[in-house]
Amino acid sequence: MKTEKAEKNPASGLLLVLSAPTGGGKTTIARRLAEADPTLRFSVSHTTRKPRPEEREGMDYHFVSEEDFAAMAGRGEFLEWARVHGYGYGTHRSERDRAFGRGETLLLDIDVQGGLQVKKADPSAVLVFILPPSFEVLRERLGRRRAEPGFDLATRLQSALKELEFASVYDYNILNEDLGPAVDQVRRILDVASLRPPGALERVSRLSRDITRWLRSQDVHRL
Repeated sequence: MKTEKAEKNPASGLLLVLSAPTGGGKTTIARRLAEADPTLRFSVSHTTRKPRPEEREGMDYHFVSEEDFAAMAGRGEFLEWARVHGYGYGTHRSERDRAFGRGETLLLDIDVQGGLQVKKADPSAVLVFILPPSFEVLRERLGRRRAEPGFDLATRLQSALKELEFASVYDYNILNEDLGPAVDQVRRILDVASLRPPGALERVSRLSRDITRWLRSQDVHRL
């Protein structure tokens, strides 16, 4: 029997986090997903690093000074923020508010530090870790970034080693050996996540609280 795909509640939203070691391919996957799904909003992060030649302000990042970034962080304006390779990166809360107001999925292309901050702020967020297929492939991808200011292969690989430690605490791990199948797997994860009723975790918490309150009022102890 064919079932109709559930429509998004206009007052709901979903946070999807993609993380990976530098060179893992998360940004390419994120862009493919956003191009194919009009209900998916690509979060534009703030950063203190200088733009690369192909990057555009407001499209790839919001490029800000160290002083402005620190001021926004101090005012609590970021949903998450971290320092990566010496630069500040952060997701402004307005990105989430706009997406959720439209019932959209907000896609965050961020590092593991930021991903765990998002999960703490919103336990319903879906965290996906993108794995490169091998060390050789990762090293080859990193080699393409040698022209970046301050690039150091050993430093990037040390960061990758630390990031891999957190793969097991993410909700899903996806192997990016072939781009097409990797994008399809993330899309299927989104389909499953969209079936959760809006506010499901809040309902579970409220139900557990009400049951506990009633049991205490009846002087009943759990076995």
